Amino acid sequence: MKVKIFDDEDECDLEEDINNFISENEIEVIDIKYQVGVSVFSEEQVFCFSAMIIYTLNK
Repeated sequence: MKVKIFDDEDECDLEEDINNFISENEIEVIDIKYQVGVSVFSEEQVFCFSAMIIYTLNK
């Protein structure tokens, strides 16, 4: 079993990164954990979209 962690500032970028990883590798996805973090810096909201893919290699 292996894991791959992604971290992006935009949910569309995260989606693209995950889809590219899955399509470019011969893997079997076991689970995907998704998380959104938000904080305020000065007057700006900062978002962090992250995901962890738990997978095995196809043999």
